[in-house]
Amino acid sequence: MLAVTMSDNTKTPWLGDMCSLVDAFRSGERNPVEELEATLAAVEASELNAISHVDAESARSAAKNADVSKPLGGVPLGIKELDQVEGWPDTSASLPLKDKVAEGDSIFVKRLREAGAVLFGLTTASEFGGVNLTYTKLNGATKNPWNFEHTPGGSSGGAAAAVAGGLMTIGNGGDGGGSIRIPASFTGLPGLKATYGRIPKGPGSMVGSMTAVQGCLARSIRDTARYFDVCKGFERHDPYSLLHDGRSWEQDLGTMDLKGRKVAVNPTLGVAVVHPEIEELILEHAKLLIEDAGLEQVDVDIELPDLGSEWAFAGLAGVFADLEERYPDCAADLTPEIGFAAKLANDYYDIRRRTIVETRRIIMNEALANVFDQVDFVITASCPDVAFDATGPLRTQVGDKQVSLANNGALTIPANIYGSPSISIPVGLSRGLPVGMQVMGRHHEEQLLLDLGLIAERERPWPLVAPGSPL
Repeated sequence: MLAVTMSDNTKTPWLGDMCSLVDAFRSGERNPVEELEATLAAVEASELNAISHVDAESARSAAKNADVSKPLGGVPLGIKELDQVEGWPDTSASLPLKDKVAEGDSIFVKRLREAGAVLFGLTTASEFGGVNLTYTKLNGATKNPWNFEHTPGGSSGGAAAAVAGGLMTIGNGGDGGGSIRIPASFTGLPGLKATYGRIPKGPGSMVGSMTAVQGCLARSIRDTARYFDVCKGFERHDPYSLLHDGRSWEQDLGTMDLKGRKVAVNPTLGVAVVHPEIEELILEHAKLLIEDAGLEQVDVDIELPDLGSEWAFAGLAGVFADLEERYPDCAADLTPEIGFAAKLANDYYDIRRRTIVETRRIIMNEALANVFDQVDFVITASCPDVAFDATGPLRTQVGDKQVSLANNGALTIPANIYGSPSISIPVGLSRGLPVGMQVMGRHHEEQLLLDLGLIAERERPWPLVAPGSPL
């Protein structure tokens, strides 16, 4: 059973998972209008700074007309501010773009509307999704509901904070280097990064480095499965999107034969410096999951390449495209991390450095292909350590060791480059803050990862919200 704390007060947002909220709508225990009003009131009172824009008028109209027979019927849902909702701010969390307005809905936003979701506002994100810290000059710092002095991560930090903080049951996220899995780990939520192209992007999205995917921050595995059922499938405006796989991930939960499947356990993935307490937790919970699922643990050599600083520049084409003629005059209005990276990319990134990026991508892909020729899963830590300060800077020390900035995403970025699925599963606390365990899988085998998450959820339920929610 899930560790569900149900709300008995219609003035408080639902504190169970999304699927149970839809069930409550259908049974008459709750209705979409009162749930939205509770959400709006909680957002207004919240000190998390997780919501950057609210459209109460359109949300109230949607709630009043909600069809609760639909998969997400009546569910209040926030959209990450890096994505587009027609008529809402389209700032990419960047101060120079504060007056930009979206001309249309993203593809997945249309699918959420069709599934009955009540879109009420935008969740905060890191500027252009560039770092795992949700702190911008446009919106300030978003806080972790487990400890307000710490960050919920990024770039989907606002969604994670709002879901774990009791403001909404689910929110969309994106993951181009860990931007779902890192916030999920920092706030005690499950977070699935799917196979590249599973949920369409666009219309009009830049292809870029082909690493970023759409997904969600949710409280339960079944919520995650239902969200993907609603949003996945090919769309012509994203020629790299995948055909629908013809199955319902929610209906198929718990049906996969996992016994005897091979798994490698390497908390550091051979590339990261991980805090000793985190490493110990991962080894403990990996052992439990292996026993519960009947997996076979095997030893595999994992040797991944150093991506180097060039990889950090590879995704900046989209930043320059968004800023257009504003750069470099707007440089002072950018966050330090984005400003520094943009200057280096503008001054030094050339065809030679692009060649280095592509060469290292090939090496990474071959290395991971060799690993997954031998195993079905690789278990690692989701993050090198627990959440750091809400206003940064990015972590440069893990335990008593100094580390590079690249260490922050060293565990998550490989799956983005390779395009394979990976899930972060909550595995308890360290120093009072949540810890996630990452399970990496083979392309197109998300259902297996969801079933592993389901086993962990049933055997060792996690809190659906942070203590004291709504916060």
